[in-house]
Amino acid sequence: MKIYEVGGNIRDSLLGIKSSDTDFIVFEADENDLKKKFPGIKKVGSKKPVYIYKGREYTISPYKDIYSDLESRDLTINAVAKTDSGKIIMLPQTETDLEKKILRPVCEKNFFSDPLRVFRAARFASLFPDFIVSSELKKTMKTTAEKKLTQNISAERVSSEVKKAFSTKAPEKFIILLNETGNLSPWLREFENADKIPAGPEKYHGTKSVLEHTLECMKQLYGNPLLVWMAFCHDIGKTATPHDLLPSHHGHENSGKNLAEKAGKRLKLSKRFINGGIAAAQYHMKAGTYNELKPSTRVKLLKDLYYRGYFREVFIITKADKGKNFLEEAEDDLKKILKVKLPEDKKNLGLKSGEILFQMECEAIKAKYESY
Repeated sequence: MKIYEVGGNIRDSLLGIKSSDTDFIVFEADENDLKKKFPGIKKVGSKKPVYIYKGREYTISPYKDIYSDLESRDLTINAVAKTDSGKIIMLPQTETDLEKKILRPVCEKNFFSDPLRVFRAARFASLFPDFIVSSELKKTMKTTAEKKLTQNISAERVSSEVKKAFSTKAPEKFIILLNETGNLSPWLREFENADKIPAGPEKYHGTKSVLEHTLECMKQLYGNPLLVWMAFCHDIGKTATPHDLLPSHHGHENSGKNLAEKAGKRLKLSKRFINGGIAAAQYHMKAGTYNELKPSTRVKLLKDLYYRGYFREVFIITKADKGKNFLEEAEDDLKKILKVKLPEDKKNLGLKSGEILFQMECEAIKAKYESY
């Protein structure tokens, strides 16, 4: 049995980056051999099983040796392994690409055999934003798109890469590379032509496209995948605006919430993400003009966001979108609203009780509103 450490931990150590991404690849052994060597090892998955032992992951390689295995990898910077004695093994191009910070495919056919590598490559562009995306990688990704190979990947695998990319320091790089290589469709198809759609009238957005504005918002919220997803979805409705209405996008909130829901469900994201995208698309316009809203509109907005569980998130998105921070003011209003209680003699009156409570909530923030 031969065991090699592979994965991000070795790559990152060579780059001088701390990492805990440790995996092992096994040769000249089968499942029974692993069980004998590591009593109590647990098997996870069936199609491509992974074996877990004391927090470490072991995979039985389908290749004859470590060199063949490395040649099957996605990017040259990931084609690196280490023996139990500490010797580093890598492909000839790997050392140069790590030193010069280049993202390069090991081989074009590797992307064709597993098209998910398109999304992995885009994720590495966001993980290492200072790396150069080689012309070979862009060509390989474009060819993969032209062959329409990514449409048959499972939604779970794609969404995993999306969430990982949206957790990096430069999530916008993920979308930029997918867009440049024609790989937004089918999984993120709403933004396929967003770089050709004006974000809005020039007095508000200048000459920026919907995609450019969206990327700017995502960039500000890096590190939090939920917020980045919500930023990605907040103007998604603009991608459906009829051409003859441009550059205006009147009512894009309504179309946006439907498109955000479709995108989230297509990727089989969690309800938290799906509903977050919907909330961002539906409420970002009102939240962005919070200081101009009537007390009644404020009450409806704040209660909707509070009970949906996206109160802070939508106002954080608003700051990235509009550059205006209304969170503190909205929190103050919400506290006043939540303190309002119906008198005993106004309870149990059916719809009338609801109307009275709503009026009381409006009155609670009205004095502040009238002072503007």
